[in-house]
Amino acid sequence: MTGEQPLPAAAGLVARSASERRPPPHNVAGWLRACGSLAVLAGFAYLLLLAWVYHHQERLIFRPAPLAATHRFDLADVHELSIPVAGATLSALHLRLPNPRGLIFFLHGNSGNAADWLSSTDFYRAANYDLLLLDYRGYGKSGGRIESEEQLRADVRTAWQAIAPAYAGRRTVIYGRSLGTALAAGLAAEVRPDLTILVSPYCSMRQLMRQHHPLLPPALLRYPLATCADAARIDGPLLLVHGDSDTLIPIAHSEELAATVPHAKLLRLAGAAHADVHRFPAYGAELMRALQALPPTVMTLRHP
Repeated sequence: MTGEQPLPAAAGLVARSASERRPPPHNVAGWLRACGSLAVLAGFAYLLLLAWVYHHQERLIFRPAPLAATHRFDLADVHELSIPVAGATLSALHLRLPNPRGLIFFLHGNSGNAADWLSSTDFYRAANYDLLLLDYRGYGKSGGRIESEEQLRADVRTAWQAIAPAYAGRRTVIYGRSLGTALAAGLAAEVRPDLTILVSPYCSMRQLMRQHHPLLPPALLRYPLATCADAARIDGPLLLVHGDSDTLIPIAHSEELAATVPHAKLLRLAGAAHADVHRFPAYGAELMRALQALPPTVMTLRHP
């Protein structure tokens, strides 16, 4: 009707114009600035993480369990050796049997100490092999701390040179487990033992890093520990042992090693994981077979 005022529209029934729906320009700019600031902070945090990993990666790789200087190892025929290295003294356990066929030089994994790794000598007695089990720097009663791969390999080489002359003419076996497999392969390529045994080995630490920490650049790693590259230079017998349920170091690493070294033998332990391979009967049986297959010797032993 003429003169009537239009009724006010009910709230929400009339659509707003496009100009009314568009947020003010200064709000868009604010969001962009906030996102940019977050990206910068995230990038800075990532760089800090990379710097920490680069300078403190020993904490991620090595898990030593120190022992008091007064600790005594209570195993029959096992003697503690002190091996001087550059800037430190390493502790090692040496099983000495009356007339052994030879020596097993044992390089253990990244955790624990010699007391954890040698709880029984029954296997070595049955095989009639002496044992030298080395604790790396910071492990057990060994002094110092690990600072580089070059230092670690030099320590292993020094320990070998301290014990090997006593077994000249007898059988020598280099055994590496987990972390110790790269060190064992490198030493074996240099000194050519009668047998090399790698248990739960990895092809390289860089490959492990890509599997477990894909966001970290492999170039950051100061401990490449290239087992496959060193194993390729081993021309003597090589035994690989790996559990097919190992999730820490998948069996694919041993398969790659076996492809790298065609004369290597790979023992697959069905159902074995990373830390329990030694509990499977096939493990002890295969190691015993490999040790007994080495020809006997009649040389006189000279203990250090």
